[in-house]
Order: sequence, then C-alpha cells, then structure tokens
Amino acid sequence: MLAGKKILVAGAGGLLGASVAFAILQNQGSIVAADIDTNLAEERLKAAGVDTGSGRVEICELDVTSEDSVAAFFAGAEGLSGAVNCTYPRNATYGAHFFDVTLQSFNENSSLHLGSAFLFCQQCARYFLKNNDGFSLVNLASIYGVVAPTFGIYDGTSMTMPVEYAAIKSAIIHLTKYTSAYVKDSRFRVNSVSPGGILDGQPEAFLRQYRDQTNGKGMLDVEDVTPTIIFLLSDSSAYLTGQNIVIDDGFSV
Repeated sequence: MLAGKKILVAGAGGLLGASVAFAILQNQGSIVAADIDTNLAEERLKAAGVDTGSGRVEICELDVTSEDSVAAFFAGAEGLSGAVNCTYPRNATYGAHFFDVTLQSFNENSSLHLGSAFLFCQQCARYFLKNNDGFSLVNLASIYGVVAPTFGIYDGTSMTMPVEYAAIKSAIIHLTKYTSAYVKDSRFRVNSVSPGGILDGQPEAFLRQYRDQTNGKGMLDVEDVTPTIIFLLSDSSAYLTGQNIVIDDGFSV
C-alpha cells in the first residue's frame, strides 16, 4: 500500500510512534524515524519489531519544540511522501487535577504540545510547496478533543483527564482543517486521527469503567489505530483532507 513512499514518523520512540513505524514498513514503505532521544527510539523500534539496520529505516534526532531543529530537518529532507506526528511533549507538572493546574503550567504545556503541532504543520506545508510533490500529513488528536471527558471512569484511581490535553487535542483537530484550507492543493493532504484510550498499563478499575463506555473492546491496542493511519498515508485516501477520523469503539456515541 505504501510502496515507494518515504514517511517521516516524529516521536518514533513512543508507544504509538514505534507501532506506526513498524506498520509503514509492513506496508512496503520506508521511514525516517525521528525523536528527541535517538537511543530510546532505536530501542522502542526494535521492541516493536523494526529492523533498524534495514535500508528502509533512517533514525534521526528531532526536537519538535525547537523551530531551529524542525526547520533544519525539513531543509535537509529529501523524497518525503508524508509524515505522522506522534509526539507528545509536556512538562514535569503535566497531568495535575483541574484545580491544581497553574496558569504557568497550562500555558507551558499548550506551548509545548500545540505550539509544536503548529510548527510541524507549517514546516510540512513549506516542504510540500518547495518540492511540489504529493504529501500526506497525519496528526494525532484524541477522542477527548471531540467530546467532554467522562470523569466517572477515573473513580477509584489517581488518574484524571488533564485539562490541557483536552484543550490541545481539540485545537489540533481545527489546526488540521486550517492547514488543509490554507494550502488548498489536492496534492497536499492533512488529516487527524482521534483514538479512544490506548492500553498502556492503566489500573484495572479504570480499564473496567472505561470498557463499560464502549461497545465491548474497552481500551485500544496500538495496532487498532495504525491501519487508519496507513490508509491516510496511502493513495487509497486521495482527496480525503481536513478530516478527523474517530477510532473509539463507540465511546463517543
């Protein structure tokens, strides 16, 4: 499905990023696996089944919160057919409950995550205009960028749905639409994917309460999300742009 396509995976050292990289390779594409920590990225990629010594794999350092880093990467990039932004930058106080979040922390997290998402969209668009060739960008939003949190699923746990996360992810959905409308070229497509919760060692009480809000699956495995991303990167989704695709097993219904 992705034969001949070279895809940038930003945040390749994360749970979803490594899985996306593996899926691209499984679909005959090649990858530029980018992360702020290349050693961690290589470890995670290997754990996900990626042969990092393959000629179809390039690992490079990229700090999506740095304008200089992102601009330098795209200035030197060649042959990219698309990109997936799996990054999740945040500060040390991220994840506090609503009344414990300071304005400074909220602003810093918004700058790190939403600001870097803007920078990534901007530089992908510039890369497309410079090279004048087809490009598909996939942003990662969230179900909590679409609907308000169901706070009851966190009862009996120390977890919460961070207010900055919800604000940022909803903004990323609109940033996706804005970028598509601004570039306004059928060869440049930008879409977002909004997964429900992804399984990553959460407590059993939360998993049970979350599952009750779905049609039975409960929390998603990363492999439940990657096929949609592959579709959006492929020519099978030609002319699909500015859209947000929800994958949540009925959580938001």
